[in-house]
Amino acid sequence: MLEVSRLRIAREAKVILRGLSWRVEPGQHWVILGPNGSGKSSLLAALTGYFAPTSGSLAVLGETFGRSDWRELRRRIGLVGPSVAAMIQPAEPALSVVAGGVDGLVNLWRRPKPATLSRARRLLRLFKVGGLAARPWGHLSQGERQRVLIARALASDPALLILDEACAGLDPVARAEFLALVERLPKLRPGLAVVFVTHHVEEILPVFTHALLLRNGSALAAGKLAEVLKPAALSKLFGRKVRLAKGRDGWALGLAGR
Repeated sequence: MLEVSRLRIAREAKVILRGLSWRVEPGQHWVILGPNGSGKSSLLAALTGYFAPTSGSLAVLGETFGRSDWRELRRRIGLVGPSVAAMIQPAEPALSVVAGGVDGLVNLWRRPKPATLSRARRLLRLFKVGGLAARPWGHLSQGERQRVLIARALASDPALLILDEACAGLDPVARAEFLALVERLPKLRPGLAVVFVTHHVEEILPVFTHALLLRNGSALAAGKLAEVLKPAALSKLFGRKVRLAKGRDGWALGLAGR
């Protein structure tokens, strides 16, 4: 699904990613976990063609950076995150936001084809926001926006879905509802690979199979979730000794000795 090999990204003498190697196979669903400033956003920008590597190689869905048209490839990658949300004009109706996802567009300047609008309405209904089709983006709650963004991300029937800090700004109830939606995605879209980026272990769902721990631009650990998500590794990741617990409601992280 994707592979990076010795990926290095530097900007203005600052090294952001340091020789990162990582591979996602079909059927895997990954969590990228790391503190602020670990390089998560830069890695996503590279995967979606917005950040050119300084060195190393990068391939997504069989296409290699530098040899393929990344503008076309982006149509096969669904992205939910603050970078997309920030580009949407407040007056844009929810239906248009989703319809734009078919061709990877934001803020449509002409009416889409009837088939595109029909697909957008079906997706809004699928994610329980069908009644918000005419509501402007600026009038949606944060939870409603995230559902609209997922509908938009799936409008082009992508092979890869990237969720970048998708729970940011959600209240506890909205977050729980959104995570329940994420849990259903592989069943709703068989064959879809999901990459979920966060710095909260509480957001790691049973559907995720693998984890990449990212610190200071380097991979601290990568592999099967059960083998990677350990207190020792997380203590090193966050720079503090932590304890990790798993209960019926998921994972919980706390400071050791408290």
